[in-house]
Parts: sequence; structure tokens; C-alpha cells
Amino acid sequence: MPIHLVWFRADLRIHDNLALAAACRNKNARVLALFLATPGQWQRHLMAPRQAAYLHAHLNNLRQQLAEKGIPLLYDEVDDFAAQAEKVAQICAEHEVTDLFYNYQYEVNEQQRDRALERSLQQVTCQGFDDSVILPPGSVMTGNHEMYKVFTPFKNAWLRRLKEGMPECASAPTPRGEEAVPAHASPLDFDYPQQPFDAGLFPPTEKEAIAHLRHFCKEGAGEYEAQRDFPAIEGTSRLSACLALGVLSPRQCLHRLVAEQPRALEGGPGAVWLNELIWREFYRHLMTYHPDLCKHRPFIRWTEQVAWQHDEKQLHAWQQGQTGYPIVDAAMRQLNETGWMHNRLRMITASFLVKDLLIDWRIGERYFMSQLIDGDLAANNGGWQWAASTGTDAAPYFRIFNPTTQGQKFDADGAFIRRWLPELASLPDKAIHDPWIWADKQGVTLNYPRPVVDHKQARAATLAAYEAARKA
Repeated sequence: MPIHLVWFRADLRIHDNLALAAACRNKNARVLALFLATPGQWQRHLMAPRQAAYLHAHLNNLRQQLAEKGIPLLYDEVDDFAAQAEKVAQICAEHEVTDLFYNYQYEVNEQQRDRALERSLQQVTCQGFDDSVILPPGSVMTGNHEMYKVFTPFKNAWLRRLKEGMPECASAPTPRGEEAVPAHASPLDFDYPQQPFDAGLFPPTEKEAIAHLRHFCKEGAGEYEAQRDFPAIEGTSRLSACLALGVLSPRQCLHRLVAEQPRALEGGPGAVWLNELIWREFYRHLMTYHPDLCKHRPFIRWTEQVAWQHDEKQLHAWQQGQTGYPIVDAAMRQLNETGWMHNRLRMITASFLVKDLLIDWRIGERYFMSQLIDGDLAANNGGWQWAASTGTDAAPYFRIFNPTTQGQKFDADGAFIRRWLPELASLPDKAIHDPWIWADKQGVTLNYPRPVVDHKQARAATLAAYEAARKA
């Protein structure tokens, strides 16, 4: 009898899981599942404690769902990727596995681990799948068969390629026998710090994630373009945490979007949220063709010459939401409190760290990863390099957000700021974005810091630093 082993990594779901579906296709095969926790590797990759808690919830949900299909989930904990590969090989030998199924991961360390494992498993057939993307890397290329470096041409080519044939979603497997886990089985656990997450904001089961996706595509995707930039409004999907752990697939997102918003592919309602899915694809494809992006290297090499400042006091003020710029501080406190930040605010806070404080973007990238429940290397790196003007298709280095006017534009009445900065709650709407100008005129002392930098002066210093680096 064939023994099929499905190795789950960042794909914690039973619906539209290409590796799981392929493993279950042979009705005569015995199917086993496997998850190996790697706390040492997670620590090196700065996994946020909230993301660890989210993973923990979904791992236990996955075990129960697999059990209902008659598929036992084997579980163990090892330190890092090297030990992970050794453990997989050991399990394959112990269970006389004939075929190993898994979904590709595109980061450098993960790819090296998989190649090493494939070389060592000479008696096992390894089958990998492009599951975390809608279109696989290499399928959307320029006429010279090179990876696109600019988003818009990539998007146009991606849409043309998609219209040739939309990839289907794979069904969840049909039951293969009796439930595989006894009802009294203790929860799976791992030795890594965990921090509670808000289950109302981040669906803790696959069933709830699917329901959340359906609701957003029906009720929110059509309004996304109009509402997405205003953090006081629940105008975004908040599905990024599900996508980061593979609780939902991007194909599920695409199919549900098109089902609820039929004109999304033609630029109608829902097209702007589709754009977000394509940005996600763009960054994952880029990482495959430019592995240095996984190694803290900028895409635009001359930016390595920027003379960054090393001001621990200013960095701490940014991290703690104490910069004296209300929209920046409210955003950072949202991140620290919830493990999530609104996308417009990710751009504003990243721009502030890099372009106002002139602090190396990689420090901000690492801090975000240490806090984000939706931490994802490709998306986080892509966003930071965009804000820092170091990446492909990045904002030009001379485009520098003014944090005060950004707040005035996207949180005009200060509703978001008041939620996260209660010390400013009683200020008039017009005063809340520049509170010290108002306070000094009124002779009032605020329990809120004065700005750590003057934006106009900081902007000039940043432009000089980038121009010096470009000419170096």
C-alpha cells in the first residue's frame, strides 16, 4: 500500500491545499500528515508572539479537521530547518513513506532545506506545489524572460496570463476512515513565547476564515477603493494573517472575489482589492528571482551607501509611539497592542522611521516582523523597501511623506488618533494633528511628547543623505 505523507508548513488548511489534495487522490493510499515546529528558527526569523499564538490555534484546528477526514497529524518540535529535514527523513523511514507531498516556500533558507531533503530521500518520491501563489513564479515574465522590476507591467502581464485560464480551487479531501484523533487528545503545543490575539479580528479557525472572506468579498471589496486609506474605518479585509499562515489560499480569495464582484478582473468594483493580491504575488515572485531580498540586501544597490543615523532614543520613541507625531504614534500603538497595522499607516510609519529619523529600514523591517500577527517576509520586505526607496518599483527617494498632512488627509477628525492616544482625546479636530501648536497658544501642557524631529529639517537632511549615496 502506498504511504503518502503531507508535510504542512505555511499552509494550515484542508480546503484548496494542493499538496493535501494530491496526496489524497489515490484512494488506496494511506495518508499521514506532519507538522514540525521550529522554535529556534522562528526566533531567528523574529516570529511575533501573537503570530505564534495564531499558528498554535490553527495548528490545533488543522489537527481536528484532518482527524475528521481520517488523517492523523504527526507532530514534533525541532530547533531549526536542518533538524527539520533530518526529522522528515526519519519519519519517512519509520512509516515506510513512499511519497512526500508539500507546498513550496520561496524564501532562501526554506528552499535550501527542501533541496537538501530531496537529495537525501532517494527512496521517496517528493512532490512540491506552487500553492501560496495564484500564478507560479516563472509564469509571468518579460519578453526577454526576465522578472519584471516594475509592478504595473507585471500586473498587466499577470492579468493577461490569468485570463488564459484561472487556476481552480482543490476540494477538501473526502473522509478516508474513522476519526484519527481521540476526543480527549491534549492540545499540541510548542516552546515559543505566545501572546493572546483578538479572535474577533483574526479568525481562529479555517471555517471562520472562509466565512470572513465571503463576508468581505460580498460587503467590503466593492467599497475597498473608497475606504481602504482611512484607518478609523473597517475598510480593509484583515485577511493578511490568514494568508501568511496559509489558513486561506490566494486562489480562494480570487474565486470568492470574482463570485461576489464579477467585474473585478475588468477594473470594476473589487479591482483595487485584487490589486493587493497581485502585489502579494509580485513580491513572492521577486523573492524567487532575487534571493538577496531574503538576506537584508536592498534591490537598488547604491542605497547601501546611505549614511544612516543610529539614535537609540529616537528609535525607541518610534517603537513605543512617542514621536510627537500623532498619526505615527497611534499607528505604532495599534501595532504593539494588536499585532496588526492598517496598510496606509504601515507606509506612514515606515516613511517616518527612514525619511524623518534616517534610521536604516532593516531595523524597522525587523521590528515589524517581531510584532506582526501577519508577518510575511516577502510582503514585509517589499513594503519596507518601497517606503525606503531601496526596492524595485519603490517610491522615488525624494518622495517623503509629511506625517502631519498624512494624518490630516486620512484621519481628518482624529477618530483613529483619539482611539489610540487617549491623552489627546479632548483636543479639537483641527488641533489633533499638530497638538503642541494648539497647546502652546492655549497655555496648556499636554501629557504627550513634543516632536522628536522637525519634519522640514529632517526632510532636507534625508534628501542630502540619499543624494550623497547616489553619487558615491
